[in-house]
Amino acid sequence: MKEQIEYRITIPKYEARNGFEFPWYGDHEIYFEIEKDTAIIRANGDGLISLANHFLALAQEDIPSGYHIHLDELGAFEGNSDELIIEKL
Repeated sequence: MKEQIEYRITIPKYEARNGFEFPWYGDHEIYFEIEKDTAIIRANGDGLISLANHFLALAQEDIPSGYHIHLDELGAFEGNSDELIIEKL
């Protein structure tokens, strides 16, 4: 059996009246671009953990369909990145 690595992620509980806060981990570094109809995410370890946290947070049962987050170079991605919207169905 291969050795396993365990990560612990804290996901804040969603409350409709307060909205939602998506935490970022460590020195996250994330680049996102669309190149010839292909979405490319380049990230360091902290960036990948942060994105995993965001996906898991959106998966919460209490979060309604249509809830979404915008990720861009103004608050999440490094410069010259395209915008990415993640929306729950």
